[in-house]
Amino acid sequence: EFDLLYYMAQHMDQVMTREHLLQTVWGYDYFGDVRTVDVTVHRLREKIEDNPVRPKILVTRRGVGYFVKQQTEE
Repeated sequence: EFDLLYYMAQHMDQVMTREHLLQTVWGYDYFGDVRTVDVTVHRLREKIEDNPVRPKILVTRRGVGYFVKQQTEE
């Protein structure tokens, strides 16, 4: 989980496909299902989001992938 969050935070606001994340974070030798990314994102949201159902940090771009949204001070 940490590796995924760390990688995505380094590429803030950059939408990444599940396949890209699977290859980059889990490694080229990992032959897992892209659902691995979905499950890990879900677990991260449970830990870092105020409302995991409506994420504001770890966001889904429907049909594309995920990104970490840069937070603005309010």
